[in-house]
Amino acid sequence: MSKEILKMTNIIKTYPMGDEDHVVLKGIDLIVNEGEFLSVLGPSGSGKSTLMNILGCLDTPTSGEYILHNKNISNQNQKELARIRSKEIGFIFQSFHLLPRLSARENVELPLIYAKFSKSERKNIAEEMLVKVGLEDKMNHRPNQLSGGQQQRVAIARALSTNPTILLADEPTGSLDQSTGKQVMNLFTELNQEGHTIIMITHDSTIAKYANRIVNLLDGMLTEGDVADA
Repeated sequence: MSKEILKMTNIIKTYPMGDEDHVVLKGIDLIVNEGEFLSVLGPSGSGKSTLMNILGCLDTPTSGEYILHNKNISNQNQKELARIRSKEIGFIFQSFHLLPRLSARENVELPLIYAKFSKSERKNIAEEMLVKVGLEDKMNHRPNQLSGGQQQRVAIARALSTNPTILLADEPTGSLDQSTGKQVMNLFTELNQEGHTIIMITHDSTIAKYANRIVNLLDGMLTEGDVADA
């Protein structure tokens, strides 16, 4: 039986707008099990970014409960949220977020510096992760010497480097052409088959189908979708 690693119960998020509160998330219930590949599919304005920020411990809900790896995230302060993020979440963004002056290996090492790994440990782990994503011959290249797909692979290697509980991908193919995007999604499939838990936020139904479960987010409400034909 799969182990539950994430549970959201009646998550509500509101933001003040003038004299009123704008309700962005309207009672989200979500369970994710270890080893799942889940797509959160929704159009612009559906609340995807807000949900991603809460899933990634970048923000806390207005009300409701969020349990991640047996920790209650709902009422943590910013310092504790940062500690949880560094340990539990591997972020993969649409625009890669690589530092241009650093090599691929040095970019992958960054989270390991914050996690206080030794220099030799950082180098070994970064090289191992770059081999894992098929970039063993690009370790010393800077981002401007890499294609978009290669940059996203560096970003995936960086996200994997701390062995996080969840890989959280926000529109991971949004800056890539269709062919390159497919290559990146095939890599996600391989990582999931190796046991990595992946949550992907996307507006693209074609990309969403690479996951083995889809939930639909519309107007701040979450509904189960059909099982994807990956």
